[in-house]
Amino acid sequence: MILFEQDSQGKLITIQTAATTYQMCVTERGFLLHLYYGPKTEGDLRYLLTFRDRGFSGNPYDAGDNRTFSMDALPQEYPCYGNGDYRFIAFEMCDDHGIYGCDLRYAGHEVIRGKYSIPGLPAVYGDEFQAATLKVILRDEAAGVEVTLLYGMLADQDVITRAAVIRNIGERKIEIHKAYSGLIDFMSGEYDVIHFHGRHGMERQPERVPVMTGTQSYGSRRGTSSHQQNPFLILAEKDCTETQGTCYAMQLLYSGNFHAEAEIDQYGQTRMGIGLQDEMFAYPLEKGEALYTPEVVLCCAADGMTHLSHILHTLIRKNICRDQNRISRRPVPINNWEATYFDFNGEKLLEIAKQAAALGVEMFVLDDGWFGARNDDNRGLGDWTVNEKKLGGTLKQIVDQINAMGMQFGIWIEPEMVNEDSDLYRAHPDWAFTIPGRKPVRGRNQLVLDFSRPEVVNAVYDQIDGVLRSANIAYVKMDMNRSLMDICTKTDKMQNQGVILYHYVLGVYAFLEKLRTQHPELLIEGCSGGGGRFDAGMLYYVPQIWCSDNTDAIDRITIQYGTSFGYPVSAVGSHVSAVPNEQTGRSTPMHTRGVVAMAGNFGYELDLSRISEEDGQEVKRQIADCKKYWKLTHEGLYYRLTDPLHNREFAAWEFVSEDRAEALLNVVTLDNHCNNPTQYVRMSGLDPKGCYEAQESGRIYHGSALMQAGVPLPFLQNEYQAWQVHFIRKQM
Repeated sequence: MILFEQDSQGKLITIQTAATTYQMCVTERGFLLHLYYGPKTEGDLRYLLTFRDRGFSGNPYDAGDNRTFSMDALPQEYPCYGNGDYRFIAFEMCDDHGIYGCDLRYAGHEVIRGKYSIPGLPAVYGDEFQAATLKVILRDEAAGVEVTLLYGMLADQDVITRAAVIRNIGERKIEIHKAYSGLIDFMSGEYDVIHFHGRHGMERQPERVPVMTGTQSYGSRRGTSSHQQNPFLILAEKDCTETQGTCYAMQLLYSGNFHAEAEIDQYGQTRMGIGLQDEMFAYPLEKGEALYTPEVVLCCAADGMTHLSHILHTLIRKNICRDQNRISRRPVPINNWEATYFDFNGEKLLEIAKQAAALGVEMFVLDDGWFGARNDDNRGLGDWTVNEKKLGGTLKQIVDQINAMGMQFGIWIEPEMVNEDSDLYRAHPDWAFTIPGRKPVRGRNQLVLDFSRPEVVNAVYDQIDGVLRSANIAYVKMDMNRSLMDICTKTDKMQNQGVILYHYVLGVYAFLEKLRTQHPELLIEGCSGGGGRFDAGMLYYVPQIWCSDNTDAIDRITIQYGTSFGYPVSAVGSHVSAVPNEQTGRSTPMHTRGVVAMAGNFGYELDLSRISEEDGQEVKRQIADCKKYWKLTHEGLYYRLTDPLHNREFAAWEFVSEDRAEALLNVVTLDNHCNNPTQYVRMSGLDPKGCYEAQESGRIYHGSALMQAGVPLPFLQNEYQAWQVHFIRKQM
């Protein structure tokens, strides 16, 4: 519900979802102020505004002698540079004379049914019965700029989205230097900010720190959303835990450079915002042209971070992912990469596939090395033609033989990249990002193709499309294995780096949109050196993303723990790999690797012909369990029962069906000592009045007891042991 009221004080706009309220007001001078976002409330909240002479905080000229009205102290919806606000702002521009700043004032608003969309960019979707859109227009005629603030509301899901459309309405060229998607001001309260940092192989590690006086900044300059910082923040009250306290999420639907900030200002007010990275960003707009910012999802939970995560999980599954595979059980794959790397031929692939099929694996994925002269990572990228000499025949012949084993077939691609030793680069060196007169920075011995140019995107797409149409290919893993550098486009109209990087992301999205619309039954998995582009924007085009190149089960516990705050299990690619693990050298039992991998889209990354007979039987059990628990793990509610970053004894997580009729408890021991005390784990989300039977033992437990007192863990000899219990509610 979106309410609009007007009185002598100005205008009041209120967005009401099922459990939250978002309110803003327009002052008599046309400033758009933010009043409140949080747990549901009623009434006019303009009384929260206070006005005092703040000394060196400036006053708008039209305030006259009123020195109590200052944009440097008032909460705002879309603060801009130029009206007296010296905090970090959402919007900054300059004109063609190099004059910075503007003064955005309210010019009107509109409410429409259904959810807005954004040209070329991902956005939450919802029909006219599920969603509504509020458009608020801000304008500065003198600067020649108009900003339309877009608010999307999914009331039943307690979700509000924000984006901005910035348009040149003047006669002269202007340049945008900062354009956030959304920003929230809080007039009171003490908060922590939780961000998700990492590196290649250890992505999305949560860090909780107090919001401090001054600005805390997070973001990416790497051309992708990155391994190092995820475009997702949580603002939490000091006492907020998994199950109590108020917290807020900002999740950006964008897969490129981003910037997020949080600060406490000089008067103790908190501000948090997120949007396009403003470093190396200067977006020119000629008369009539517009810039669309990516969308940010906002949500608030009054009862802790578990509920906040559930809101985001449901939203991604039902209103961001569009792929038809998002609601169906996905096949259990085996990927040949860690089994063979580049050293394979058709006979070797068929040998791995035959063994996998015998154990119940449902899909064979051929990773890097099937195309061009690609026998190592120094050559071949860009030449998307099948190496039939290496395979010993056509790709169709390999695929047909694997299909005859009862398995589907998939391939790996990296369309955004090119090696200098490739036919594509020799024919079109200008298609790669390089700076004239300077040797390029290489990453993984490869360069990046300029996907800001449609002709490059289309040429690469046509090659890959031909491969997909040549055989019965059911799956594609789309990788991207380096950060961007040497940003320079070889077009008639030279553009600055920020413009190119924005359009590069649009080019990636255009490639994926074409791929999914022309091959609607294709299952696409995103990847960027594992989890380097794991974001909600990518999930608009693909239903799952390879969570990390690190397949070590113990490291994966913490990676998947951090990921779970903002992303559902259905979006996570997670496989069982060989031991000792290729990345860490650690050895863990096959059962443990399976339990950890089941908190995602389950599969294998090893040569199953080399495992023991005992592990082979365990593989059969794992695949059976994956199918058995699929609906529970992918559509149920996910609960973080321990924090593996701080509880080093054991890690525990749980899946509970929405009707609370069944639950799956998962525990992995992380450390072991002589004469250990008994460990207890408290479950969550159960029916407190129900009774549950543990299927493995037949023992009956009361739901309230499992949640309040917990369940004792069995004594598990040796570290890295797993315990998994399936509970079903009994009819009493």
